[in-house]
Amino acid sequence: MSTHRRAARPATTGYRTSLPWRIVTAAAHYVDRRVGWDRLPVLAGLLTLFGLRVKLRQKNLYDTGVLPAVDEPQPAPPSASHRVDRTADGSHNDLAEPRMGMAGTRFGRNIPLDAIAPAAPEDVLSAPSPREVSRALLTRDRLIPAESVNSLVSAWLQFMIRDWFSHGTSPTDRPWEVPLVADDPWPENPMRILRTPDDPTRDPQAPPGTPDTRVNVSSHWWDASQIYGKNEAEQQRLRTGRLGRLHLWDDEQAPVPADPTQDPTRVPGFWLGLAMMQDLFTREHNAICDHLHGVYPSWSDEELFQRARLVNSALLAKIHTVEWTPAVISHPTTVKALRANWWGVAGERVHNLFGRVSGSEVVSGIPGGETDHYGVPYSLTEEFVAVYRMHPLIRDEWHLRAAADDASLRHCTLRDISGPGALKFLETTEMADLLYSFGTLHPGLVTLHNFPAFLQEFERPDGHLQDLAATDILRSRELGVPRYNEFRRLLRLEPARNFAELAHDPATAGRIERLYDGDIEKVDLMVGLYAEKLPAGFAFSDTAFRIFILMASRRLNSDRFFTTYYTPEVYSRAGMAWIDDNSMITVLLRHHPELRTALSGLTNAFVPWHSAARKDG
Repeated sequence: MSTHRRAARPATTGYRTSLPWRIVTAAAHYVDRRVGWDRLPVLAGLLTLFGLRVKLRQKNLYDTGVLPAVDEPQPAPPSASHRVDRTADGSHNDLAEPRMGMAGTRFGRNIPLDAIAPAAPEDVLSAPSPREVSRALLTRDRLIPAESVNSLVSAWLQFMIRDWFSHGTSPTDRPWEVPLVADDPWPENPMRILRTPDDPTRDPQAPPGTPDTRVNVSSHWWDASQIYGKNEAEQQRLRTGRLGRLHLWDDEQAPVPADPTQDPTRVPGFWLGLAMMQDLFTREHNAICDHLHGVYPSWSDEELFQRARLVNSALLAKIHTVEWTPAVISHPTTVKALRANWWGVAGERVHNLFGRVSGSEVVSGIPGGETDHYGVPYSLTEEFVAVYRMHPLIRDEWHLRAAADDASLRHCTLRDISGPGALKFLETTEMADLLYSFGTLHPGLVTLHNFPAFLQEFERPDGHLQDLAATDILRSRELGVPRYNEFRRLLRLEPARNFAELAHDPATAGRIERLYDGDIEKVDLMVGLYAEKLPAGFAFSDTAFRIFILMASRRLNSDRFFTTYYTPEVYSRAGMAWIDDNSMITVLLRHHPELRTALSGLTNAFVPWHSAARKDG
């Protein structure tokens, strides 16, 4: 067993640290502190966000690979296909460092490694306990809706998360034991919360005090692994072997293996919304294959599959960048900033007419530009995982209605549509009706007192009873993510000076203060994120947005299939045109044209759809 340590990388990566860039970042920081990017005119706000992103790239990327490691996953030997095909496990994306970002490699950090809090019981289980936080601050009495968006937002987010990250299956031994107060109705005391799996690459001989690390069992790349599988065996099981196509839920070989341990419907978190998105974009993959076969009839099954995977993955990234995210953070400045991530400030029209007109990502967007890791090997980060804990988006109550005329079909709960039972709804309800129902129902707002009740008493497929709200609080503590105020300091934001400043509602501020015994520094990150006053148009907090400013672009910049290899020679001309010509609305209408009335006149599929109710007269 060998131990190695990469050459250490400084905290400041050296990215754009010349005097002009220092002036740009200093000015952005000053204006943001004094005024706030969201209170500026759009152009000034864009310039401020640009400067903040540069500073975040300089100061908030840290490589856990510098820490001692053993038995790291080994990529397959390089082959010619690796230059033009995504691998099943994410290896060989960076041809010079083929292990980078592959499944089984470590999460990085957005905070200095020496700022990672130890996962000691006195820290993880400190007062208030995660269960007390769940009961006092997160419990939903009634849905607080996010009225500017529809419930496809919540389905889409979990669909993306299934691609991006997973810490793996928790071991059943050594659970965290959370003591309960006398009036807690939980059926056992203490509450047992399973631990995050240990890092199998952690060197047992590492010096005391070495920061804790975890691995991502998914690849870190934006490669649609939730559709295509996390390894070669999964991928082969999902493929039909004919014309590049994938199995569908309802075809002659549904992609649910006989081995229940490998059944995706039994993985915690599987629900109807996730199944709907997987079905939709599996069908989209097959449609891409059929289109490419028509244009290139001599292509083999393998060639059709690989090109369609690239195209489908890029289309998902485009939809998330220019449709989903602008819908959930619909401030005019962020809408323009996110569209600029994809097309640059030159815009979509210039891109469609002339393609890239500049090598600059600012002018022509990230796709097709240069690959750049900003001096730190690419990975997703534990802080990125922490700010994406957005379970309040999910409703408890679901009223399913018909796409044809808005007629009531049935009422169901989140419990009804979760786990293996979700597939029963796919079998008994038209997919167009399910999509219409999600498109016309608001999700929850990401705020306090809005956590789905079902997820606070969730029985996992393995029979373990779980309060997911308490688990979310515990996970950030366990993984060494700083508490709210320290998190803001590490992002160069002003910490909350008192509870009234943290929460804009005095009653809420008082409840938080009492729970945390008057110590603002103890407030958990998730509580602070949920308590913040939101910028205009936002469904989640400005503090969380700072991580998105950094990581949303990094997922594109570091991936050569979105940058230097985002070309017709790799994707095919027909494939590149498919990405340019399509959106979430065109995908929905291609596979479910019955939705045309509900979607008519809309430019974003994640905003509330039109009602199909017939109008008299």
